[in-house]
Amino acid sequence: MSRPDQQPPKRRNVSDAAIEAEILALAGACAAGGSIAPNDAARALAPEQWQALMGRVRLAAVRLAKAGRIEILRKGRPADPEAFKGVYRLRLAAPSPAGAAGDRADG
Repeated sequence: MSRPDQQPPKRRNVSDAAIEAEILALAGACAAGGSIAPNDAARALAPEQWQALMGRVRLAAVRLAKAGRIEILRKGRPADPEAFKGVYRLRLAAPSPAGAAGDRADG
């Protein structure tokens, strides 16, 4: 009797690439300048066990931000992906102006 009648399905096999793709897809579906909550991506990938993915969603967001693909927002402003804390949102990075000297290293 110690077992519950139904257990939610376990989705431990979500890859990092799938998390990154979901973040990009959801952020890309927003209106220009719009943002998503990180739990939107987690819930889309594992509706029954989304909380277990939140740490991995944060790590994926940091990787994408460092690659210049998204921005991590705190209080509506871009935050340093290495140092942000607390509640955050995600949006696609604004395209850099053509010919501008960026600080992104390709390699």
